[in-house]
Amino acid sequence: MDDQEIISIEKSLWSKGYRFVAGVDEAGRGPLAGPVVAAAVVFSPHVKPFLFRDSKKLTKRERERLFREILKSAYAVGVGFADSTEIDELNIYRATLLAAERAIEALPLKPDYLITDYLKIPKFAGRLIAIPKGDERSFSCACASVVAKVVRDFIMEELHTLFPNYGFNKHKGYPTKTHYGAVRSFGLSPVHRRSFGKLSQERENGGNSGFPASTEERLLYYREKLQVLLRRAGLSGLPQGE
Repeated sequence: MDDQEIISIEKSLWSKGYRFVAGVDEAGRGPLAGPVVAAAVVFSPHVKPFLFRDSKKLTKRERERLFREILKSAYAVGVGFADSTEIDELNIYRATLLAAERAIEALPLKPDYLITDYLKIPKFAGRLIAIPKGDERSFSCACASVVAKVVRDFIMEELHTLFPNYGFNKHKGYPTKTHYGAVRSFGLSPVHRRSFGKLSQERENGGNSGFPASTEERLLYYREKLQVLLRRAGLSGLPQGE
């Protein structure tokens, strides 16, 4: 795919007068623990594409390099979270929609149109293109995929320091054999998704980690970790459309 093809959807929307086109994608639907993270990324029509692959096909080092490049090149970026408690209450699909809505609301501007990786957000019906494999067919959507993945991986690495028995720093909460073994040995941590499959039958971990109990406090924790990540990447914050 060349640089014109991957940005053709954005160009079509820009040519129709939609100035702020946001690519939206998420990371973390499949794991057994931790939040789902969504990102919304808006570029100027003058941007020259520099990403042509789905974030899952990139190495960790490549994603982290691109993360910095995206945040330096984008016009605006928003990041949203949905906690494991919300996933258990709403179900993973509705929680993913919630994280995406929060990412869009976190933008410093109101997007005119959205391009998503087949995520149909009811609030934006009529102003949205939901395309299969959007993170491979749209530049802004691919960039949102990278941002969401890098932020979520960092949060899971930080959660590992609170819950070292589970190996979150390695599998990032995904359902690996090692992860299932840790749950059987140690019980469920506060960040596990109790509504997910085999986990609904597992015992609780009686320990007190000091991790916030309320959803609002947990969302604040994730936002604070995002700021830590930005500082470590040498960035002062998310681009604010200026």
